[in-house]
Amino acid sequence: MSIDVYWARGCAFSWRVLLTLEFKGLAWTGHELQLDFQEQKGPRMLAMNPRGRVPVLRDGDYVVFESLAVMYYLDLKYPAPPLFGHSPEEAGVVMRVINEFQAYTEAELLGIIEWVRRPRPGHEEELTHAMHLVAAEARTIESRLAKGDWIVGDAVSAADLAIYPCIRLLHRALMRPEARELSARFLPAEVHYPRLAQWMQRIESLPGYQRTASVCEK
Repeated sequence: MSIDVYWARGCAFSWRVLLTLEFKGLAWTGHELQLDFQEQKGPRMLAMNPRGRVPVLRDGDYVVFESLAVMYYLDLKYPAPPLFGHSPEEAGVVMRVINEFQAYTEAELLGIIEWVRRPRPGHEEELTHAMHLVAAEARTIESRLAKGDWIVGDAVSAADLAIYPCIRLLHRALMRPEARELSARFLPAEVHYPRLAQWMQRIESLPGYQRTASVCEK
């Protein structure tokens, strides 16, 4: 039975789930929703997720939402290859790194992307603060990658698949002409964050990656 996943373009959280499905080699059917038309808040979607957000995954009769919960469910239900390590200790580190990113960087990073898409005059100080936080996290990831090819341990983990979509969407946003002044702190990534740039290439070389790449378009 195919897994159904409801997703949206330009949504880092949707992309995490699609990357996980491909990494696991699972058969899935995608249902793209148009957020501009509030399709995620239609009756059918609200019956599955009362919060009216994506992604939502249906596996048979079971429905799960919130991207990290979906990733965790898929890793327990379909354990090979593992995304949360081979031991409680490894799982703890993977989850900690994801939680750190979510707690200290994710909102600011997504805020920068939104600002590029829809500039808001008068919020320059807030934007500058967000840029500093994101740059600090990029340096943290760069230092982790000095120890190996992946953010945690010696194999792809949920940390890589959870963090990559945010970094790639930021990279795409900063390449827009209107973001030229903002981009100087980050681009070219190969110069400012060479290990991070190489890591992104490794993610993009994973089997099945190309099937998910349309999420990046917005």
